[in-house]
Amino acid sequence: MLDVAGLTGNAFMTANVIGTINVLPREHVLAAGKPIAAAFVELKLPEVALMSAEAKQAFIEKAADVVEQAAEGRLKRDHIWSNIVYAPEGAWGIAGRSYSNADFVGAIQGTAAVL
Repeated sequence: MLDVAGLTGNAFMTANVIGTINVLPREHVLAAGKPIAAAFVELKLPEVALMSAEAKQAFIEKAADVVEQAAEGRLKRDHIWSNIVYAPEGAWGIAGRSYSNADFVGAIQGTAAVL
């Protein structure tokens, strides 16, 4: 995500890009009504992140590449689904603080100067 957004090395963003991995038994994931091996990538962001169609496409493609490589042949690329979910203005929180879009951009720019 940081590569796609041009924020590699940004201290604020590096510390606040987090992820989870949820593993479900194969019989709990269905496509066309049949159990399959699958992966789901969901990215949750403030409204000001990855705003262009090109940025979204770049993230989705890179995420599929990473998942496909990590699966080492156990997963078809056709069974990798992605979505991007945006938090509304002021609904993005870190450490108990609500960030407006302007606050979020300011935090990113504030740490960029330190690099």
